[in-house]
Amino acid sequence: MARPGSGMLLPVNGLGYPPQNLARVVVWEWMNEHGRWRPYSAAVCHHIENVLKGDARGTVVLGQVDDQLSPYVIDLQSMHQFRQDTGTMRPVQRNFYEPSSAPGKGVVWEWENDSGSWTPYDMEICVTIQNAYEKQHPWLDLTSLGFCYLIDFNSMCQTNRQSQRKRRLRRRMDLAFPLIMGSIPKSQSWPVGASSGQPCSCQQCILVNSTRAASNAILASQRRKLYGGTAGNPGGAGTLAAVRQSNTFAGTSLWAPASASCGPNNINMSAGGGQGKAEQVQLPLSSANFPCSPIMASLSAAHGHHALTINGQNNLNRPGTQRFSVGPARGAVPPGVPALPVKNLTGTGPVHPALAGILMCAAGLPVCLTRAPKPILHPPPINKSDMKPVQGINGMRRKTKKKHLRRGKNPEDVVRRYTEKIKVVPDEDCTICMERLVMSSGYEGILQHKGIKPELVGKLGKCGHMYHLLCLVAMYNNGNKDGSLQCPTCKTIYGEKTGTQPPGKMEYHVIPHCLPGYPDSKTIRIVYDIPAGIQTNEHPNPGKKFSARGFPRHCYLPDNEKGRKVLKLLIMAWDRRLIFTIGTSSTTSESDTVVWNEIHHKTEFGSNLTGHGYPDSNYLDNVLTELSAQGVGQDNV
Repeated sequence: MARPGSGMLLPVNGLGYPPQNLARVVVWEWMNEHGRWRPYSAAVCHHIENVLKGDARGTVVLGQVDDQLSPYVIDLQSMHQFRQDTGTMRPVQRNFYEPSSAPGKGVVWEWENDSGSWTPYDMEICVTIQNAYEKQHPWLDLTSLGFCYLIDFNSMCQTNRQSQRKRRLRRRMDLAFPLIMGSIPKSQSWPVGASSGQPCSCQQCILVNSTRAASNAILASQRRKLYGGTAGNPGGAGTLAAVRQSNTFAGTSLWAPASASCGPNNINMSAGGGQGKAEQVQLPLSSANFPCSPIMASLSAAHGHHALTINGQNNLNRPGTQRFSVGPARGAVPPGVPALPVKNLTGTGPVHPALAGILMCAAGLPVCLTRAPKPILHPPPINKSDMKPVQGINGMRRKTKKKHLRRGKNPEDVVRRYTEKIKVVPDEDCTICMERLVMSSGYEGILQHKGIKPELVGKLGKCGHMYHLLCLVAMYNNGNKDGSLQCPTCKTIYGEKTGTQPPGKMEYHVIPHCLPGYPDSKTIRIVYDIPAGIQTNEHPNPGKKFSARGFPRHCYLPDNEKGRKVLKLLIMAWDRRLIFTIGTSSTTSESDTVVWNEIHHKTEFGSNLTGHGYPDSNYLDNVLTELSAQGVGQDNV
């Protein structure tokens, strides 16, 4: 489908400008880790444009307009977004759209994510959806844009053409994006002009501006030294230590391959390859190779040569976090450079850790900015001979087969077993049918059971809550029919509650490694394995296939007294088929799949980045509470 009114990008050294005397809507966008340009909100775009008008080389503090973006600043000179608490840098761009398009009208199209909140589409997709919506098309195929989704405007749903999974979408009105007219003169390039606006007086802006002044002053001083040293010693060639991305990232070197004739004014650049090898690249020694970068530069003397490490603004051209290697020797800081105290890099000092890192790099100290650590899900490889039985527990495996599945029991017998009849009925509501207990059950005429009249009221033995007996029968029929009863008011369980967990196996053993927070204990590893299969009558869609994603699933407990107690209860919950059930995944929204059943497990072995790992001093107590809520208490051990 054609996309009239879609985005138009006219780059001029990193920024786009509309044709002369033509109105355009401005949308600022940042590149995510998948290489997609994601739009800032209209309010943020207005803020960026206001800063741009005052200082084309300035820094935009996004937290001034959106509290959720407080860690982020945009450097308009290098066209990068910088996150101060992690050091992550991402490219940004200035894009233009027709005034009649979605951003010009303030129309935002969003899809519902796994957490139930709403995420806006990329702007070019938003414009395409709005265009089809205005033309009253019943549906829109996004395949031409590289997405296998089908938009249905009648049901307001997005359907994945491969998995058939559906998500809700919505259209809402928001602030229109900023509108501009004309362009800058063609003779000017980006960035334009000198800083003419008054700097912001907040501490965040002062730190950013001071950092930029410090790095630029150091770079200018060291370049003068480098040029002077080369001119005075024509036989000596400067050695340039190249900046290299971390091997953990896929991609090419930060420095493009280049060559030039060797001579006294050439320098050797050693670029470390992805395999740890080095390449020698000849670059002419000229000011073109050393752009005055607002990011960082350092100079050190080693083996009689000048070692120069530079991060130019053009090097930050990919969405991932960059890794910078800096020479170990410290360069001299020229007089007059504004100094910021860096007392503590843990965040207690006056400088954010990431900004302090820039200052350290500008001064020639080694700094390494890396991506966030990945969770450690599994322990190191273990031989079978090192897997030992858990103390006090027989065997190392449990299986659940179809022959173990319990058959339903007579509902009347189950209700009568756990209740006693009430002769004097109080004048209060039955919380199942919401009718008064002195009246007949709301299920009168819907259910008919011999011996249970609609007006009969019973009291549960343990908790004492009262209901119509016919209402309790209806509740039992809508449940698992396993011979147990659970009070709908206080959740007290009568009998042995069982679940609808499909057949599978559970293994458990001790491994010779310790969990974070339990240095004196080995680890109990639990392995659950459930295959895909066909749903039965106790499941949501009998006869339909169900999937089993992520199996086998590995979980961990400390091998101490409380950890072994939790394991015994988990084994009991497994035997009662309470660990898993079939339903809709809260993370992927996939239906008819095996999901956890409200008993949390720790699936992260050596970290706690996702919240499902250690250390967690409250986990064992919390899981005991969850097991008790399922009727698996410590009195059952």
